Amino acid sequence: MKILCLLLPHFPFTCEVLRNRAAKDRSVVITHGSGSQKLVLDYSPELDGLQRDIPIQQALAQYGEAELLPADMPYYRTIFNGLLDALEGISPVVEGAELGCAYIGVDGLQLIYPDDESLIDAIFHVVPTVFTPQAGVAGNKFLAYLTARRCPPGGRQVLTGGVETFLKDLPCDVLPVSMKSKEKLSQYGLHTLGQVVALPPGPLLSQFGPEGKKIHDLARGYDDTSLYPRMMEEVIEESTMLSSVTVSLESIQVILEQLLGRVFARISRVGLGVRSLTIWTRTWNSEQWERTIRFKEPAMDIKAAVNRIKRVMEEYPARSGRTVRHEYQPARISRWTTEQHFQGNTQPGPSLRGYTSA
Repeated sequence: MKILCLLLPHFPFTCEVLRNRAAKDRSVVITHGSGSQKLVLDYSPELDGLQRDIPIQQALAQYGEAELLPADMPYYRTIFNGLLDALEGISPVVEGAELGCAYIGVDGLQLIYPDDESLIDAIFHVVPTVFTPQAGVAGNKFLAYLTARRCPPGGRQVLTGGVETFLKDLPCDVLPVSMKSKEKLSQYGLHTLGQVVALPPGPLLSQFGPEGKKIHDLARGYDDTSLYPRMMEEVIEESTMLSSVTVSLESIQVILEQLLGRVFARISRVGLGVRSLTIWTRTWNSEQWERTIRFKEPAMDIKAAVNRIKRVMEEYPARSGRTVRHEYQPARISRWTTEQHFQGNTQPGPSLRGYTSA
C-alpha cells in the first residue's frame, strides 16, 4: 500500500491571509478555546518557538506585540473541504485528517498517473500555491506524514531506502501520542525514535500502558491505520439572525427549535433523520462556543432532537453570566448518500457558506 500525505502548513493563518491580505505582513496569533482558557491554534510563520495548543499567555510572553485573532473554524473548514473536493477529482480515496493535513490513496492510480511525480504534479495543480503544499509518499500514513513534514514549503519527497535510517534521528515529538507520554519519554532521556527503538517492548508497555505499544510500533515505522475516505453528502442549510444582544438561554433554545422545525419539514417527508448536530455560536466579544451532539439512532422527529439539545445547552456560556449575541445561527443537515443519514451543523457569519462537512 502507498499513501500520499499532503500538508498545508499554517493553514488557519493562510485562510486569514486569503480573507485579509494585510494579515500577511503582521505578527498574528490565532486563538481557540472558550472562557478564560485561550490556546494557540496557529500563528504567523515568522513567530519561531510557538506551538499549537500552548496557552496564549505563553505566546504573549514571547511576542507581546502579536495581534490576537479568534479562530473562525467554520470558515477554515469551508476552505479545507473545498480543497478536499478538488483532491477527490484526482483520487477517490481522500481523508481529511485535520485542518491542513490530508491523506490520499495512491494504489490503483497508475493508469492515470504512471509515477509518483506525475501524481504530485496533479495534486499541486489543484492546490493554490498560497498554501505552500508539502507532499510525502510512503508505505503507511505515519511514514507519509513524516516524509511530507521533512519537505520544504512547496516541496515533495518519496520515501525510498531504509525506514530505520530515516526514523532514527527524528525527535519523539513527532509521535502522535498524548502530551503526557511525550513528557514522560523526555524525562526518561528518550529524545529520538532511535533511542526508543533500542528499548525492548516490555518497559514501554509497563510504563506507558496502551500507548506503549503504539510508541513501540511507530518508532519502528509500523502503522496499520487505515484510510478513512470522506462520504459524499448533500447539504441543507437553515439560518436566522438576532437583531439585538440576548442573555436568555430560553430565547436561544426557541431559535434552535425553529431552525430544527424548518429542517424536519424538509427531510421528514422522505423518511430521513438527523444523525449528528453541531451548535456553533459567537459571543459579542468574538468568543466562540461549539458543541456536537451525536445520536445513537437518527432522530426522526423534532421532539427527539430538542430533548438532547436542551441537555447540551445547559453548558451554554450564558449560564456563567456572559452576554451572548448570536450573529448567525444556521442549521446544516447533510445526507450521507451511502447510509441515508443526516448530519446537522451550525456556523456564524454574515452569509451562508456552502461547505460540506466530512
